[in-house]
Amino acid sequence: MKLTRAISIGILIWIIGVSLYASSFYVPLLEDAEQQANIWLSIVIVPVVWYGAKLYYRNNINTHGLRVGLIFFIISAVLDALITVPFTVLPYGGTYSDFFIDFGFWFIGLEFITTTTLYWYLKVLKKKSIQHI
Repeated sequence: MKLTRAISIGILIWIIGVSLYASSFYVPLLEDAEQQANIWLSIVIVPVVWYGAKLYYRNNINTHGLRVGLIFFIISAVLDALITVPFTVLPYGGTYSDFFIDFGFWFIGLEFITTTTLYWYLKVLKKKSIQHI
């Protein structure tokens, strides 16, 4: 496993995800802007994580997608704890537990892990098995 590479890509995924989340507030479609942002993030994070997995596996790395997805998610959670919660949740009366207990947080985490694992099965493992034939 290329841990530095996985961490770097995890940071990139987080930056893109936060940017997309924040930009959704500028296009009011639903009355509840926060719910709209969460729905938007849960949709757009899948292709962002897919692209992150593509970047990670570009150099013929064979680490299982589950492990890479967990790293991506852990990096995102750490950055949320260090940056997102203190600057966007706490000033408005929220708490760390409000953020980390929220269903949306865990759903997006599941998307991180599932997307990376699917990428590994569909692109990396398939390519690896074709090369052995």
